[in-house]
Amino acid sequence: MARPRSTPTRSGTATAPSRNNLGFLLSKAGQRWNEVLAERFTARGFAEVRPAYGSILIPLFEEDGLRMSELARRARLSKQALTTLVPRLERDGLIVRRGDPGDGRAALVFLTTRARAFAPVAAAVLAELDDELARLASTRDLAATTRVLRALMDLDGDNIET
Repeated sequence: MARPRSTPTRSGTATAPSRNNLGFLLSKAGQRWNEVLAERFTARGFAEVRPAYGSILIPLFEEDGLRMSELARRARLSKQALTTLVPRLERDGLIVRRGDPGDGRAALVFLTTRARAFAPVAAAVLAELDDELARLASTRDLAATTRVLRALMDLDGDNIET
């Protein structure tokens, strides 16, 4: 299968980006994925949960009560991005920040009851989407796609394993 590239000229030099460019396709697929997530979260009574909140919620679903610095690392977000997202999740009643008893300068981030109630809803929605993708592509193709997406997450960055 040919790799999607920018539109080539006769000499083979790219002249303009194409809608078949991998970056464009990833962006549009991610945009649509987030639209579907938002629609399904709203339909299940969680309209306040934005798909972008997954970057914060998923690490907290895995381990509640993380320090902001550890949350930033696991979320793969800059501290600046975290300082934008965390207040939004607080405003929407999904997390609370509390002082770290071991370090008065640090804050710990905890899920609220509302966020814990959302966890099985998120799991169900994601399972539904996985099932829909399984009908569109083979198990082998999905495994390859997952490997490629993981590699792209680490492109020019640190490999963060948690």
